[in-house]
Formats: sequence, structure tokens, C-alpha cells
Amino acid sequence: MTTVDSLTRHLLEDAAYWRLVGLLLERPRGAGWRAQAEALAREVHDEALATAAQAAADADEGRYLAAIGPGGRISGREVGHDKTTDPGRLLSELQAHYAAFHFEPQSEQPPDHVSVEAGFVGYLRLKEAFARAGGETEAAEVTAQTTARFLDEHVATWAGPLAEALHDVADPHLAAAAQAAFRRVGPPRHTSRGPIMDVDLDGCAALCGAEDQQP
Repeated sequence: MTTVDSLTRHLLEDAAYWRLVGLLLERPRGAGWRAQAEALAREVHDEALATAAQAAADADEGRYLAAIGPGGRISGREVGHDKTTDPGRLLSELQAHYAAFHFEPQSEQPPDHVSVEAGFVGYLRLKEAFARAGGETEAAEVTAQTTARFLDEHVATWAGPLAEALHDVADPHLAAAAQAAFRRVGPPRHTSRGPIMDVDLDGCAALCGAEDQQP
């Protein structure tokens, strides 16, 4: 019987947490989407987020689009909550980082959509867990550092403002998902934007993006 150490178990739980946050911030896609949310809710140890997943059973695509869809009243993208950065530059650098870790979101949304960014955090946590379980200490550390910076420089930009903006929307699971993100990251800690995610992408790709390390 394989024994999972406490750190790896925590990483797997965190991966499920962020994957659920991302899923709840996606456009509702019928029974399959709801089943995924229910399954992930059983993996997270957060009552509020699990309750949000249950509330998602009543999610409506039309209400979602009216709230944070492309023409919705609230922006579902990082660029909509950070007016200090160039949108083209942000998208380009996000795509470069997704590519370095072989992250390929199955979504019609742009790279800076909140659901995609939350999904990337969950993916990184899963990558780190697999690296640690396989004894790939350096890859695990690089992935952990990337996760911390991504949360600080990206997710923290939108989590609080989005949670506040969504507090009165018809589908409560949206606000709950944004609040779940905010509980983990808190308010933004940077006052001006320097080089976004200024890390060694080639090194990340070599250590953490190899095909045989896919979670």
C-alpha cells in the first residue's frame, strides 16, 4: 500500500481546491460540469467552497453570461481588474508560462480569465505533488516558487475585487468561488507592475514541463 506523506496530501487537496474554484468560475456546461463540481467538492476540506459546489447545481448559463460573460456587467478577466498593465503583454507572458509547464486549458476563455488562472494554480499544485512523490526535488521547488508568485502577482489582483463585485449576483456559487480564492491570497501586495513572472522559462520547461512529468 502506497503511503502519501502529509505535504503531498496537502498539495493534492490544494490542487482540488483550486481546480474547483476554477471550475465554478467557468461557464456552466450541463450535467458533466455539475458532476465534476460535486466530485471535487468531496476532495476539499473547505465547507464554504463545498457548499458553493452544491449551489452550482442551480447554475444557469444565461445568468453566468450576464454576470461575467464577454458582455457581462463584471469583468471575468485579470485585465479588467488591473489597469496598470498592458493587456497584450500580460496575455503573451501568461501564455509563455502556461506553455513552459505544458498547461493546456480546455476552455474557450482567454489566458487571463479568472477560471483559467485558478485552474493553472490547481495544475501547478498537482505538478508539484507528482514531482515530490517522484523525488524530483528541484522541479518541485521551482513549481512551488512559480505558484507562489503567480498567486501574488495574478490571482491576488482579481480575487478580492471580483468577490466584492459578485456578492449580489443571482448565482451565489460565483461569489463563493471568488471569495475562496481571496481567502487564500488576500489583497494585492504589489503597487506597481514590474516584469510579470520574471522567471527562467527554459529552466521551468526543462525541469517541470517534461511530458513524463504530466500529472
